[in-house]
Amino acid sequence: MGRVGSLGRRLLALAVVWVLLALLVAGVALTDLFRRHVEADLTRAMEQHLDQLTAALSLPGQGADQPLVLARELSDPRFERPLSGLYWQVSQAGAVRLRSRSLWDQDLPGGGPVPADGALHLRRAVAPEGGTLLIWERRVSLPDADQPLDIAVAANAAALEAATGNFARVLALSLGVLALGLLAAALVQVRLGLVPLDRLRAALADLRAGQSTRVQGAFPSEVQPLVDDLNQVLADNADMVERARTQAGNLAHALKTPLAVIANSAHSMADADSARLIAVETERMRRQIDHHLSRARAAAMARGAGLRVSVAPALAGLARTIPRLHPDRDIALDLQVSDGLLFRGEGQDLQEMVGNLLDNAAKWCAGRIQLSAAPAGPGQLCIIVADNGPGIPADRRAAVLARGTRLDEAVPGSGLGLAIVDDLARLYGGSLELDEDAALGGLSARLTLPRA
Repeated sequence: MGRVGSLGRRLLALAVVWVLLALLVAGVALTDLFRRHVEADLTRAMEQHLDQLTAALSLPGQGADQPLVLARELSDPRFERPLSGLYWQVSQAGAVRLRSRSLWDQDLPGGGPVPADGALHLRRAVAPEGGTLLIWERRVSLPDADQPLDIAVAANAAALEAATGNFARVLALSLGVLALGLLAAALVQVRLGLVPLDRLRAALADLRAGQSTRVQGAFPSEVQPLVDDLNQVLADNADMVERARTQAGNLAHALKTPLAVIANSAHSMADADSARLIAVETERMRRQIDHHLSRARAAAMARGAGLRVSVAPALAGLARTIPRLHPDRDIALDLQVSDGLLFRGEGQDLQEMVGNLLDNAAKWCAGRIQLSAAPAGPGQLCIIVADNGPGIPADRRAAVLARGTRLDEAVPGSGLGLAIVDDLARLYGGSLELDEDAALGGLSARLTLPRA
Protein backbone atom coordinates (compact mmCIF):
# COMPACT_ATOMS: atom_id res chain seq x y z
CA MET A 1 0.00 0.00 0.00
CA GLY A 2 1.13 3.54 -0.65
CA ARG A 3 1.71 5.99 2.16
CA VAL A 4 -1.36 7.88 3.31
CA GLY A 5 -1.28 11.62 3.73
CA SER A 6 -0.53 13.56 6.88
CA LEU A 7 -2.96 12.90 9.72
CA GLY A 8 -2.80 16.56 10.74
CA ARG A 9 -3.62 17.71 7.20
CA ARG A 10 -6.54 15.28 6.99
CA LEU A 11 -7.97 16.51 10.31
CA LEU A 12 -7.46 20.13 9.30
CA ALA A 13 -9.03 19.58 5.88
CA LEU A 14 -12.03 17.92 7.51
CA ALA A 15 -12.35 20.84 9.93
CA VAL A 16 -12.16 23.33 7.03
CA VAL A 17 -14.92 21.50 5.13
CA TRP A 18 -17.24 21.30 8.12
CA VAL A 19 -16.61 24.90 9.23
CA LEU A 20 -17.22 26.33 5.76
CA LEU A 21 -20.29 24.15 5.22
CA ALA A 22 -21.76 25.03 8.62
CA LEU A 23 -21.14 28.77 8.14
CA LEU A 24 -22.58 28.65 4.61
CA VAL A 25 -25.77 27.00 5.85
CA ALA A 26 -25.91 29.41 8.78
CA GLY A 27 -25.43 32.39 6.45
CA VAL A 28 -28.23 31.31 4.12
CA ALA A 29 -30.55 30.54 7.04
CA LEU A 30 -29.85 33.85 8.83
CA THR A 31 -30.30 35.86 5.62
CA ASP A 32 -33.65 34.19 4.95
CA LEU A 33 -34.67 34.71 8.59
CA PHE A 34 -33.74 38.41 8.35
CA ARG A 35 -35.71 38.76 5.12
CA ARG A 36 -38.76 37.19 6.72
CA HIS A 37 -38.39 39.48 9.74
CA VAL A 38 -38.17 42.63 7.59
CA GLU A 39 -41.08 41.46 5.47
CA ALA A 40 -43.14 40.80 8.62
CA ASP A 41 -42.36 44.31 9.90
CA LEU A 42 -43.35 45.75 6.53
CA THR A 43 -46.56 43.72 6.59
CA ARG A 44 -47.47 45.11 10.03
CA ALA A 45 -46.80 48.67 8.82
CA MET A 46 -48.86 48.13 5.67
CA GLU A 47 -51.67 46.61 7.72
CA GLN A 48 -51.75 49.80 9.79
CA HIS A 49 -51.97 51.86 6.59
CA LEU A 50 -54.76 49.58 5.43
CA ASP A 51 -56.65 50.10 8.69
CA GLN A 52 -56.19 53.88 8.42
CA LEU A 53 -57.45 53.81 4.85
CA THR A 54 -60.50 51.74 5.79
CA ALA A 55 -61.34 54.08 8.66
CA ALA A 56 -61.00 57.17 6.44
CA LEU A 57 -63.44 55.93 3.75
CA SER A 58 -67.00 57.28 3.83
CA LEU A 59 -70.15 57.40 1.69
CA PRO A 60 -71.74 60.85 2.22
CA GLY A 61 -74.56 60.25 -0.29
CA GLN A 62 -77.09 57.50 -0.98
CA GLY A 63 -77.90 55.39 -3.99
CA ALA A 64 -76.03 53.15 -6.35
CA ASP A 65 -73.93 55.97 -7.75
CA GLN A 66 -73.12 57.53 -4.44
CA PRO A 67 -69.57 58.95 -4.32
CA LEU A 68 -66.81 57.37 -2.23
CA VAL A 69 -64.62 59.90 -0.48
CA LEU A 70 -61.59 59.87 1.79
CA ALA A 71 -62.51 61.72 4.95
CA ARG A 72 -58.86 62.41 5.91
CA GLU A 73 -55.43 61.87 4.35
CA LEU A 74 -53.21 59.05 5.51
CA SER A 75 -50.35 59.89 7.83
CA ASP A 76 -47.48 58.78 5.55
CA PRO A 77 -46.57 61.64 3.15
CA ARG A 78 -45.21 59.20 0.59
CA PHE A 79 -48.76 58.50 -0.48
CA GLU A 80 -48.88 62.08 -1.81
CA ARG A 81 -45.58 61.99 -3.73
CA PRO A 82 -45.84 60.59 -7.30
CA LEU A 83 -44.16 57.21 -7.84
CA SER A 84 -42.76 57.27 -4.30
CA GLY A 85 -42.95 53.50 -3.98
CA LEU A 86 -45.88 53.55 -1.49
CA TYR A 87 -49.44 53.36 -2.89
CA TRP A 88 -53.07 52.67 -2.01
CA GLN A 89 -56.18 51.96 -4.10
CA VAL A 90 -59.86 51.25 -3.49
CA SER A 91 -61.87 49.21 -6.02
CA GLN A 92 -65.49 48.10 -6.18
CA ALA A 93 -66.83 45.46 -8.54
CA GLY A 94 -63.56 45.54 -10.49
CA ALA A 95 -63.64 49.33 -11.02
CA VAL A 96 -61.16 51.68 -9.33
CA ARG A 97 -63.04 54.12 -7.10
CA LEU A 98 -60.13 55.88 -5.35
CA ARG A 99 -56.31 55.80 -5.51
CA SER A 100 -53.38 57.60 -3.94
CA ARG A 101 -51.70 60.60 -5.54
CA SER A 102 -48.45 58.54 -5.62
CA LEU A 103 -49.99 56.31 -8.35
CA TRP A 104 -50.48 59.43 -10.48
CA ASP A 105 -52.41 58.26 -13.51
CA GLN A 106 -51.88 54.50 -13.10
CA ASP A 107 -53.73 51.73 -11.34
CA LEU A 108 -52.33 48.90 -9.30
CA PRO A 109 -51.91 45.76 -11.41
CA GLY A 110 -54.90 43.48 -11.12
CA GLY A 111 -54.55 40.03 -9.68
CA GLY A 112 -57.99 38.49 -9.70
CA PRO A 113 -60.84 38.86 -7.23
CA VAL A 114 -59.99 39.33 -3.56
CA PRO A 115 -61.29 36.53 -1.33
CA ALA A 116 -64.31 37.64 0.71
CA ASP A 117 -62.94 36.37 4.04
CA GLY A 118 -61.85 39.71 5.53
CA ALA A 119 -58.27 38.49 5.87
CA LEU A 120 -55.14 40.25 4.63
CA HIS A 121 -53.73 38.80 1.39
CA LEU A 122 -50.31 39.43 -0.17
CA ARG A 123 -49.42 39.21 -3.82
CA ARG A 124 -46.58 40.40 -6.06
CA ALA A 125 -46.70 42.39 -9.28
CA VAL A 126 -44.63 44.81 -11.37
CA ALA A 127 -44.26 48.25 -9.78
CA PRO A 128 -45.17 51.39 -11.78
CA GLU A 129 -41.59 52.66 -11.43
CA GLY A 130 -40.17 49.21 -12.18
CA GLY A 131 -39.08 46.36 -9.92
CA THR A 132 -41.21 44.14 -7.73
CA LEU A 133 -44.36 45.48 -6.07
CA LEU A 134 -45.78 43.93 -2.89
CA ILE A 135 -49.56 44.37 -2.65
CA TRP A 136 -51.62 43.75 0.51
CA GLU A 137 -55.36 43.45 -0.14
CA ARG A 138 -58.48 43.04 1.95
CA ARG A 139 -62.22 43.01 1.11
CA VAL A 140 -64.39 45.08 3.43
CA SER A 141 -68.06 46.12 3.48
CA LEU A 142 -69.18 49.61 4.46
CA PRO A 143 -72.59 50.00 6.16
CA ASP A 144 -74.15 52.13 3.41
CA ALA A 145 -72.39 50.43 0.43
CA ASP A 146 -74.42 48.06 -1.71
CA GLN A 147 -71.23 46.10 -2.73
CA PRO A 148 -68.03 45.29 -0.82
CA LEU A 149 -64.89 47.31 -1.39
CA ASP A 150 -61.45 45.88 -2.31
CA ILE A 151 -58.88 47.95 -0.45
CA ALA A 152 -55.18 47.58 -1.33
CA VAL A 153 -51.90 49.13 -0.16
CA ALA A 154 -48.64 48.48 -1.99
CA ALA A 155 -44.90 49.08 -1.51
CA ASN A 156 -41.94 48.67 -3.79
CA ALA A 157 -39.78 45.71 -2.70
CA ALA A 158 -36.55 47.62 -3.48
CA ALA A 159 -36.18 48.76 0.14
CA LEU A 160 -36.73 45.21 1.35
CA GLU A 161 -34.15 43.87 -1.09
CA ALA A 162 -31.66 46.60 -0.19
CA ALA A 163 -31.99 45.91 3.54
CA THR A 164 -31.60 42.19 2.94
CA GLY A 165 -28.57 42.75 0.70
CA ASN A 166 -26.87 45.02 3.25
CA PHE A 167 -27.51 42.47 5.98
CA ALA A 168 -26.15 39.67 3.79
CA ARG A 169 -22.93 41.61 3.12
CA VAL A 170 -22.37 42.41 6.79
CA LEU A 171 -23.22 38.83 7.71
CA ALA A 172 -20.81 37.46 5.08
CA LEU A 173 -18.00 39.64 6.46
CA SER A 174 -18.79 38.59 10.02
CA LEU A 175 -18.96 34.91 9.11
CA GLY A 176 -15.70 35.24 7.18
CA VAL A 177 -13.95 36.60 10.27
CA LEU A 178 -15.59 33.86 12.33
CA ALA A 179 -14.41 31.26 9.81
CA LEU A 180 -10.83 32.49 10.09
CA GLY A 181 -11.06 32.32 13.87
CA LEU A 182 -12.55 28.83 13.82
CA LEU A 183 -9.93 27.59 11.35
CA ALA A 184 -7.16 29.04 13.51
CA ALA A 185 -8.70 27.33 16.54
CA ALA A 186 -8.95 24.07 14.54
CA LEU A 187 -5.28 24.39 13.56
CA VAL A 188 -4.27 24.90 17.19
CA GLN A 189 -6.50 22.01 18.24
CA VAL A 190 -4.98 19.68 15.66
CA ARG A 191 -1.46 20.75 16.64
CA LEU A 192 -2.13 20.23 20.34
CA GLY A 193 -4.01 16.99 19.68
CA LEU A 194 -1.06 15.52 17.76
CA VAL A 195 1.54 16.50 20.36
CA PRO A 196 1.36 13.04 22.02
CA LEU A 197 2.12 11.44 18.65
CA ASP A 198 5.13 13.76 18.24
CA ARG A 199 6.30 12.72 21.71
CA LEU A 200 5.82 9.09 20.78
CA ARG A 201 7.85 9.60 17.61
CA ALA A 202 10.62 11.26 19.63
CA ALA A 203 10.57 8.39 22.12
CA LEU A 204 10.87 5.89 19.25
CA ALA A 205 13.76 7.91 17.82
CA ASP A 206 15.52 7.69 21.21
CA LEU A 207 14.81 3.97 21.19
CA ARG A 208 16.35 3.50 17.76
CA ALA A 209 19.30 5.70 18.68
CA GLY A 210 20.05 3.47 21.65
CA GLN A 211 19.28 6.12 24.29
CA SER A 212 16.61 3.94 25.91
CA THR A 213 15.39 0.36 25.88
CA ARG A 214 11.67 1.12 26.07
CA VAL A 215 9.23 3.90 25.22
CA GLN A 216 9.32 6.35 28.13
CA GLY A 217 6.73 8.90 29.20
CA ALA A 218 3.04 9.26 30.04
CA PHE A 219 0.59 9.47 27.13
CA PRO A 220 -3.18 10.08 26.78
CA SER A 221 -5.54 7.18 27.31
CA GLU A 222 -6.01 6.81 23.54
CA VAL A 223 -2.26 6.36 22.96
CA GLN A 224 -1.11 4.69 26.20
CA PRO A 225 -2.41 1.19 25.26
CA LEU A 226 -0.33 1.34 22.07
CA VAL A 227 2.75 2.37 24.09
CA ASP A 228 2.16 -0.44 26.59
CA ASP A 229 1.80 -3.01 23.81
CA LEU A 230 4.94 -1.72 22.12
CA ASN A 231 6.93 -1.93 25.35
CA GLN A 232 5.65 -5.46 25.86
CA VAL A 233 6.78 -6.40 22.34
CA LEU A 234 10.21 -4.90 23.07
CA ALA A 235 10.44 -6.83 26.33
CA ASP A 236 9.41 -10.07 24.61
CA ASN A 237 11.94 -9.44 21.84
CA ALA A 238 14.69 -8.82 24.38
CA ASP A 239 13.80 -12.06 26.17
CA MET A 240 13.81 -13.94 22.87
CA VAL A 241 17.22 -12.53 21.93
CA GLU A 242 18.62 -13.41 25.34
CA ARG A 243 17.33 -16.97 25.01
CA ALA A 244 18.85 -17.19 21.55
CA ARG A 245 22.21 -16.00 22.87
CA THR A 246 22.03 -18.50 25.72
CA GLN A 247 21.23 -21.32 23.33
CA ALA A 248 24.05 -20.22 21.04
CA GLY A 249 26.46 -20.30 23.97
CA ASN A 250 25.22 -23.70 25.02
CA LEU A 251 25.65 -24.99 21.48
CA ALA A 252 29.17 -23.59 21.31
CA HIS A 253 30.07 -25.25 24.60
CA ALA A 254 28.49 -28.55 23.52
CA LEU A 255 30.45 -28.59 20.24
CA LYS A 256 33.78 -27.28 21.46
CA THR A 257 34.15 -29.94 24.16
CA PRO A 258 34.02 -32.89 21.67
CA LEU A 259 36.32 -30.97 19.35
CA ALA A 260 38.79 -30.52 22.17
CA VAL A 261 38.65 -34.26 22.90
CA ILE A 262 39.26 -35.04 19.21
CA ALA A 263 42.19 -32.60 19.10
CA ASN A 264 43.77 -34.10 22.21
CA SER A 265 43.31 -37.60 20.84
CA ALA A 266 45.01 -36.56 17.61
CA HIS A 267 48.16 -35.58 19.48
CA SER A 268 48.50 -39.13 20.83
CA MET A 269 48.16 -40.81 17.44
CA ALA A 270 51.16 -42.68 16.11
CA ASP A 271 50.67 -41.40 12.58
CA ALA A 272 52.01 -37.84 12.69
CA ASP A 273 50.56 -36.86 9.30
CA SER A 274 47.08 -38.01 10.28
CA ALA A 275 47.37 -36.30 13.65
CA ARG A 276 48.42 -33.07 11.98
CA LEU A 277 45.54 -33.32 9.49
CA ILE A 278 43.03 -33.98 12.25
CA ALA A 279 44.36 -31.07 14.29
CA VAL A 280 44.15 -28.68 11.32
CA GLU A 281 40.61 -29.73 10.42
CA THR A 282 39.53 -29.60 14.07
CA GLU A 283 40.82 -26.06 14.35
CA ARG A 284 39.04 -25.16 11.13
CA MET A 285 35.79 -26.63 12.47
CA ARG A 286 36.20 -24.65 15.68
CA ARG A 287 36.68 -21.41 13.76
CA GLN A 288 33.70 -22.20 11.54
CA ILE A 289 31.56 -22.81 14.62
CA ASP A 290 32.74 -19.52 16.15
CA HIS A 291 32.05 -17.72 12.89
CA HIS A 292 28.51 -18.99 12.39
CA LEU A 293 27.55 -18.61 16.04
CA SER A 294 28.83 -15.04 16.00
CA ARG A 295 26.92 -14.40 12.80
CA ALA A 296 23.71 -15.82 14.28
CA ARG A 297 24.11 -13.75 17.43
CA ALA A 298 24.80 -10.58 15.45
CA ALA A 299 21.78 -11.19 13.22
CA ALA A 300 19.61 -11.24 16.35
CA MET A 301 21.21 -8.16 17.87
CA ALA A 302 21.90 -5.99 14.82
CA ARG A 303 18.34 -4.69 14.63
CA GLY A 304 17.75 -4.69 18.36
CA ALA A 305 16.44 -1.53 20.02
CA GLY A 306 18.28 0.33 22.74
CA LEU A 307 21.77 -1.00 21.89
CA ARG A 308 24.65 1.42 22.32
CA VAL A 309 28.31 0.90 23.14
CA SER A 310 30.96 3.49 23.87
CA VAL A 311 33.65 3.07 21.23
CA ALA A 312 36.63 4.57 23.08
CA PRO A 313 36.80 2.05 25.99
CA ALA A 314 36.29 -0.90 23.65
CA LEU A 315 39.10 0.16 21.29
CA ALA A 316 41.37 1.08 24.18
CA GLY A 317 41.01 -2.42 25.61
CA LEU A 318 41.82 -3.98 22.23
CA ALA A 319 44.83 -1.67 21.80
CA ARG A 320 46.24 -2.98 25.09
CA THR A 321 45.49 -6.62 24.24
CA ILE A 322 46.93 -6.92 20.71
CA PRO A 323 50.61 -6.34 21.66
CA ARG A 324 50.27 -9.00 24.36
CA LEU A 325 48.94 -11.52 21.83
CA HIS A 326 52.04 -10.94 19.67
CA PRO A 327 54.88 -10.63 22.20
CA ASP A 328 57.45 -11.71 19.63
CA ARG A 329 56.83 -8.59 17.58
CA ASP A 330 57.68 -5.03 18.55
CA ILE A 331 54.37 -3.27 17.67
CA ALA A 332 53.69 0.44 18.17
CA LEU A 333 49.94 1.07 18.13
CA ASP A 334 48.64 4.64 17.76
CA LEU A 335 45.02 5.10 18.96
CA GLN A 336 42.81 8.09 18.08
CA VAL A 337 39.08 8.05 18.98
CA SER A 338 36.59 10.95 18.88
CA ASP A 339 35.01 11.81 22.22
CA GLY A 340 31.50 10.55 22.90
CA LEU A 341 31.43 8.19 19.92
CA LEU A 342 28.77 5.47 20.33
CA PHE A 343 28.23 2.30 18.32
CA ARG A 344 24.60 1.22 17.84
CA GLY A 345 25.00 -2.50 18.38
CA GLU A 346 26.42 -5.22 20.60
CA GLY A 347 29.74 -4.54 22.30
CA GLN A 348 30.99 -8.10 21.77
CA ASP A 349 30.41 -7.77 18.02
CA LEU A 350 32.33 -4.48 17.93
CA GLN A 351 35.27 -6.09 19.72
CA GLU A 352 35.20 -9.09 17.40
CA MET A 353 35.22 -6.97 14.24
CA VAL A 354 37.95 -4.57 15.34
CA GLY A 355 39.85 -7.36 17.06
CA ASN A 356 40.05 -9.38 13.84
CA LEU A 357 41.26 -6.31 11.92
CA LEU A 358 43.91 -5.56 14.55
CA ASP A 359 45.00 -9.19 14.68
CA ASN A 360 45.35 -9.25 10.90
CA ALA A 361 47.33 -5.97 10.98
CA ALA A 362 49.58 -7.29 13.76
CA LYS A 363 50.45 -10.39 11.71
CA TRP A 364 51.46 -8.40 8.62
CA CYS A 365 52.71 -5.04 9.86
CA ALA A 366 56.35 -3.97 10.07
CA GLY A 367 55.98 -2.71 13.63
CA ARG A 368 53.42 0.10 13.35
CA ILE A 369 49.60 0.16 13.47
CA GLN A 370 47.24 3.13 13.49
CA LEU A 371 43.72 2.69 14.95
CA SER A 372 41.27 5.61 14.60
CA ALA A 373 37.50 6.10 15.01
CA ALA A 374 35.39 9.15 14.11
CA PRO A 375 31.89 10.07 12.94
CA ALA A 376 31.27 9.50 9.23
CA GLY A 377 28.11 11.20 8.05
CA PRO A 378 24.60 11.11 9.55
CA GLY A 379 24.12 8.07 11.77
CA GLN A 380 27.44 6.41 10.93
CA LEU A 381 30.92 6.02 12.35
CA CYS A 382 34.16 4.94 10.70
CA ILE A 383 36.90 2.82 12.25
CA ILE A 384 40.20 2.64 10.32
CA VAL A 385 42.93 0.10 11.00
CA ALA A 386 46.11 0.87 9.01
CA ASP A 387 49.53 -0.78 9.12
CA ASN A 388 52.93 -0.38 7.47
CA GLY A 389 53.07 -3.94 6.14
CA PRO A 390 53.27 -5.15 2.55
CA GLY A 391 49.54 -4.54 1.96
CA ILE A 392 47.29 -6.48 -0.40
CA PRO A 393 47.34 -6.12 -4.19
CA ALA A 394 44.25 -4.38 -5.55
CA ASP A 395 43.22 -7.44 -7.59
CA ARG A 396 43.26 -9.66 -4.47
CA ARG A 397 41.40 -7.45 -2.00
CA ALA A 398 37.96 -8.76 -2.89
CA ALA A 399 39.19 -12.36 -2.69
CA VAL A 400 40.52 -12.10 0.88
CA LEU A 401 37.03 -11.28 2.11
CA ALA A 402 35.90 -14.79 1.11
CA ARG A 403 35.91 -17.38 3.90
CA GLY A 404 39.09 -19.49 4.06
CA THR A 405 41.14 -17.38 1.63
CA ARG A 406 44.76 -16.83 2.76
CA LEU A 407 47.45 -14.95 0.87
CA ASP A 408 50.34 -16.62 2.67
CA GLU A 409 50.03 -20.13 4.09
CA ALA A 410 53.17 -19.55 6.16
CA VAL A 411 51.36 -17.05 8.37
CA PRO A 412 49.16 -18.76 11.02
CA GLY A 413 45.41 -18.38 10.62
CA SER A 414 42.29 -19.88 9.13
CA GLY A 415 41.42 -17.21 6.57
CA LEU A 416 38.16 -16.37 8.37
CA GLY A 417 39.11 -13.10 10.12
CA LEU A 418 38.29 -10.59 7.38
CA ALA A 419 35.29 -12.67 6.26
CA ILE A 420 33.85 -12.54 9.78
CA VAL A 421 34.34 -8.76 9.91
CA ASP A 422 32.69 -8.31 6.51
CA ASP A 423 29.69 -10.49 7.45
CA LEU A 424 29.13 -8.77 10.79
CA ALA A 425 29.45 -5.30 9.24
CA ARG A 426 26.86 -6.16 6.58
CA LEU A 427 24.47 -7.50 9.24
CA TYR A 428 24.63 -4.10 10.95
CA GLY A 429 24.04 -2.29 7.66
CA GLY A 430 27.69 -1.24 7.42
CA SER A 431 30.61 -2.19 5.19
CA LEU A 432 34.28 -3.16 5.14
CA GLU A 433 36.59 -1.63 2.53
CA LEU A 434 40.26 -2.48 1.94
CA ASP A 435 42.61 0.06 0.44
CA GLU A 436 46.25 1.14 0.49
CA ASP A 437 47.22 3.56 3.25
CA ALA A 438 49.01 6.59 1.80
CA ALA A 439 50.77 7.54 5.03
CA LEU A 440 52.02 4.13 6.20
CA GLY A 441 52.23 2.40 2.84
CA GLY A 442 50.49 -0.78 4.00
CA LEU A 443 46.87 -1.94 4.16
CA SER A 444 44.06 0.31 5.37
CA ALA A 445 40.83 -1.41 6.51
CA ARG A 446 37.90 1.02 6.69
CA LEU A 447 34.99 -0.29 8.79
CA THR A 448 31.70 1.68 8.56
CA LEU A 449 29.08 0.97 11.24
CA PRO A 450 25.86 2.57 12.57
CA ARG A 451 26.33 5.32 15.14
CA ALA A 452 24.04 5.84 18.16
